[in-house]
Amino acid sequence: MPGVGPKRAELLRKELNVRTALDLLYIFPYKYIDRSKFYKIRDICDADTYVQIVGEILDWNTIGIGKSERLSARFFDGDDEIELVWFKGTKYLKLERGVKYLLFGKPSVFNHRWNFAHPELEPFDRVNPQLLRGLEPYYNTSEKMKSSWLNSKTMMKIISHLMPSLSQGLPETLSREVLDRYNLMNLTESLKNIHFPSDLAHMQKARERLKFEELFYIQLQLLQQMKSRERDTVGLKMPFVGRSFNDFYFNHLPFELTDAQKRVVREIQADLKSGKQMNRLLQGDVGSGKTLVALLCCLLAKDNGYQACLMAPTEILANQHYETVCHMLKGTEVRVELLTGSTTKKRREQIHPLLMGGEIDILIGTHALIEDTVQFLNLGLVVIDEQHRFGVAQRAKLWTKNINPPHVLVMTATPIPRTLAMTVYGDLNVSVIDELPPGRKPIQTYHYTNTRRDAINNFIRGQIQQGRQVYVVYPLIEENKKMDLIDLENGYRYMVEQFPEFKVSMVHGKMRARDKDAQMQRFASGETQILVATTVIEVGVNVPNASVMIVENAERFGLSQLHQLRGRVGRGADQSYCILLTKVELSKDTRRRMDIMVATNDGFRIAEADLQLRGPGDLEGTQQSGLPFELHIASLSTDGQLLEVARNAARDILDDDPLLEQDKNDIFRRQLQKLKQRAVDWSAIS
Repeated sequence: MPGVGPKRAELLRKELNVRTALDLLYIFPYKYIDRSKFYKIRDICDADTYVQIVGEILDWNTIGIGKSERLSARFFDGDDEIELVWFKGTKYLKLERGVKYLLFGKPSVFNHRWNFAHPELEPFDRVNPQLLRGLEPYYNTSEKMKSSWLNSKTMMKIISHLMPSLSQGLPETLSREVLDRYNLMNLTESLKNIHFPSDLAHMQKARERLKFEELFYIQLQLLQQMKSRERDTVGLKMPFVGRSFNDFYFNHLPFELTDAQKRVVREIQADLKSGKQMNRLLQGDVGSGKTLVALLCCLLAKDNGYQACLMAPTEILANQHYETVCHMLKGTEVRVELLTGSTTKKRREQIHPLLMGGEIDILIGTHALIEDTVQFLNLGLVVIDEQHRFGVAQRAKLWTKNINPPHVLVMTATPIPRTLAMTVYGDLNVSVIDELPPGRKPIQTYHYTNTRRDAINNFIRGQIQQGRQVYVVYPLIEENKKMDLIDLENGYRYMVEQFPEFKVSMVHGKMRARDKDAQMQRFASGETQILVATTVIEVGVNVPNASVMIVENAERFGLSQLHQLRGRVGRGADQSYCILLTKVELSKDTRRRMDIMVATNDGFRIAEADLQLRGPGDLEGTQQSGLPFELHIASLSTDGQLLEVARNAARDILDDDPLLEQDKNDIFRRQLQKLKQRAVDWSAIS
């Protein structure tokens, strides 16, 4: 291609994964500038708007020497003049008098006067007239690309060489029926208009078509996977509600189930009876009672002659699940055991034969459960807590613990926005516990700057004197001089000095598991009143007496993480508080995050806001690689409605032709095969 030699080809491959001309067409612009409008100097009124002006250079001069050298020029549009200035690249600028130039750039103010710093300047007769009739595309480029002069302008020129070849037309990737039904632009016109749109309407039609296609094929893949599993996988049948379930439900239930918990148990029970393998995602906010629902499902498995296991991501969480379940099952005949990395060799030697003999009904543990030496007699149900913290290969090992794959229930306390649930988890059935147990008071959340520290210390002292306990969470373990953050160790010393009458514990991720658990235990038992910690306490730590959560440098945390941290308090009957401490100067986005946290305790509203603010790539470790195919243009943050339309379109096609065998669906089958060759199929294991 013109403009692409061996070096640039290698750079495009490394930086953008572009190998072919077709790949290049799928590098879409991230914004457009309207080049059809011309300004006069006197029209300039906004520093955020790109403007283009036709005029000539009156004179220019070089000021300074060496690195401080700059070039200044006076530009005249026939009525007024304005200063242009360049601080680098001056040796490449060749200015001439009497030449008609096109000036393009963003104006700025210096010494109360408008000027242009580093504008584009090109002789008017050399400007591509096509560009001046429409919208100029801007492409994301890396620093390596820019340093090799492969910037947005160069990308535009290279891609423009492909436009004439598009006149022959590209093979379509959607059927005529789908194009007509959803009023979509064809592929060739879409690719022309995404790069060089004649106007805004054409650009928007092109974007809509290309977004629809991306979302449609993700949904087609996920729904086909789901149908295939329902059709081909024989599920272990669990039709009975027996003695273990009924004894626990009627005699040992710690509190009345909420309506949401009852609904979810019924949904899971229907799956277990169906004869099809269950793959269900259970979403529930912090403290909504997911563990109790999981236990009821484990008891259903026992009543039908099967064993169950519950896998948690950390020893702290596994221990807590074990203690909670044992406490609930006290007085029943159900046998529960714990298996983690800390389990002694002697204890393991006792557990393994009991598990193989079917004497253990529920095994709770960490990654230790997936070791080859751990063998069940008849594993029927796998519960995975905070499943996004496990790798796909790790989770898959549990599938092999029985000849027929066990039923799978994955749980998360991180509310997942609907759009993300329909893509990353699109082949799972979803259950939601959307109410908290009765008697829980909503946590009161406040945002203060660190200038209010004395008042906050008085508040902490008052709470501890009433018999409560306090978490103080920091983003860092050791001081990082590059960041203006209070580190954990300084914070620990500060709390010890400020509260000499109370005992303080410290927990962080670099501690040995044994030391960490000992410190956590001191806090849980009430021996210490203040726990200074990093986010290791984010998930699963349950101390009902803790009523205050202080988050230092809250601006360093995302919304979902702040919500998880807040969920560590509010677990008892007392009023609980979350105090978000930040520096005084905050960006607009950070201030918005703090405002959302103060305004609502609803995890789903927070998750939606987090997705819009940060995008799916950052959300609680769910990287874009969790999607079946890469997204080039669609956004899970903003394209929820289009995603729903695409999902319905895919479902209609598969309802009529599950294997895409009909001639009219050849186009979908071929395109899916092409896409699968380029993507890792994560969705096969949910």
